[in-house]
Amino acid sequence: MTLIPPPRKRQTARTSTLAALRRRLWNKPAGSLIAAEGFRLRITDGPNAYMQLKDVFVRGIYRFNASRPDPLIVDGGSNMGISILGFRRDHPASRIIAFEPDPEIGGLLKANLKRNQAEQNVTVVNAGLGDADGMATFAADGSAGGRVEAQAAGNSIRIERLSTYLREPVDFLKLNIEGQELPVLRECAAAGALANVRQMVVEYHGWAGGKQCLGDLLNLLDSQGFRYFVHDFDDETCSTTKPPFRHRPRAHWFCLVHGQREA
Repeated sequence: MTLIPPPRKRQTARTSTLAALRRRLWNKPAGSLIAAEGFRLRITDGPNAYMQLKDVFVRGIYRFNASRPDPLIVDGGSNMGISILGFRRDHPASRIIAFEPDPEIGGLLKANLKRNQAEQNVTVVNAGLGDADGMATFAADGSAGGRVEAQAAGNSIRIERLSTYLREPVDFLKLNIEGQELPVLRECAAAGALANVRQMVVEYHGWAGGKQCLGDLLNLLDSQGFRYFVHDFDDETCSTTKPPFRHRPRAHWFCLVHGQREA
């Protein structure tokens, strides 16, 4: 194995940037209006805003190279719109389809896009993603962890199949849909729609006590012609996976799967 020393100056600068960002945002109350990365945002809460700004603008987890000036981006789980603002900064002429199931956060999303003159060529779909069209119970948390739960009390929301929106070449697919990623991708594969996707980043959710599906997800991507990387975030987002390893019964964990279609 060849060891490549890390770029120490860049790491030090990034650590300093993150520390300053955290100090400024972490204790912001829900509904605060903040300025960050040249944007003005109404936020769900301080920790959620910090985590998303950290991952999107500092870590760059959704950055990609586009082969055309107006890439088509599908954003599953847009929340308050930080990911969309990141896409818009990198690809100003991009066309974006955004899914957000939580009605209240969907309103926040639309307001943030309008506040930053970023709503052009963005279609916001107030629905969750699943493997069949219909209705489902959504357990909202007012932040970033709301999800579809069969046994939970919550609001009834519309569910749509993602394959309906993948009928033309898609430059980048982002899925952060709180555990629905494998059913959604399976339905897209069965419909032949994944053939239209060039790159994707999927956030895999390993819920405590839930079925382990990461292997199935990776095998699906492999069968559909994608090469993939797996990344388990940093200590702040996912401390569970960091050594020394301890399997704790109630510990959730998360990872990112980046897939890119082979030429």
